[in-house]
Amino acid sequence: MRIPRHIAIIMDGNGRWAASRGLPRVAGHRAGVEALKRVVRACGTLGVRYLTVYAFSTENWRRPRPEVDALMRLLVEALRREVAGLSAQGVRVNSIGEAEGLPPLARRELERAQAVTAGNPGLMLNLAINYGGRRELARAARLLAARVRAGELEPEEVDEAAMAGALYTAGQPDPELLIRSSGENRLSNFLLWQAAYSELWISPVLWPDFREEHLLQAVREFNARERRFGGLKDHPADGRA
Repeated sequence: MRIPRHIAIIMDGNGRWAASRGLPRVAGHRAGVEALKRVVRACGTLGVRYLTVYAFSTENWRRPRPEVDALMRLLVEALRREVAGLSAQGVRVNSIGEAEGLPPLARRELERAQAVTAGNPGLMLNLAINYGGRRELARAARLLAARVRAGELEPEEVDEAAMAGALYTAGQPDPELLIRSSGENRLSNFLLWQAAYSELWISPVLWPDFREEHLLQAVREFNARERRFGGLKDHPADGRA
């Protein structure tokens, strides 16, 4: 079975999972952490090299303050509790997004997790926290503009490779497979550049109920698809439209 090098996941449905059980929304987020642990282990077993998960978007700050505060506390708790286990699995923790906008304690724990796991050789776990795809592209454009202004880069050298190198995921392959739980059919401002040719797999399963068998189902369907990247099957590119 062909295993994607890079899988991205929009972890959706925590709130609905909790509401269906008469529980507070934070209970759904806690259950979502357990689902992520299962998926991280499964990705490591399968040999996936990169896993990028949408943990907290730039738009999530619009949620009620008590929920946002609870999410930040949960982030701190999860990082403190899980970093040793992740390191034992060889997982390297990385963050993408505007970490400087996080509360100081959450930012410190995120930095600590990255430092503790920096030398690990296994799966790279990209936590997209305070992340927005449009902001990432705007940031990349500013970085490239600054290089042009400094004389380090000519305007005509600003190509797709230069843009990719200015993103948070610079040096990583684009995700071949993008999974979204809970049945929603949109990207929600996630990896807008990187997901240009990702295979999308939408699951009706709410994220806290997502398990290894669902990941395997997604990978099997990925294997059944033909990836042409705009070309035609059995027709080599010849430079003509």
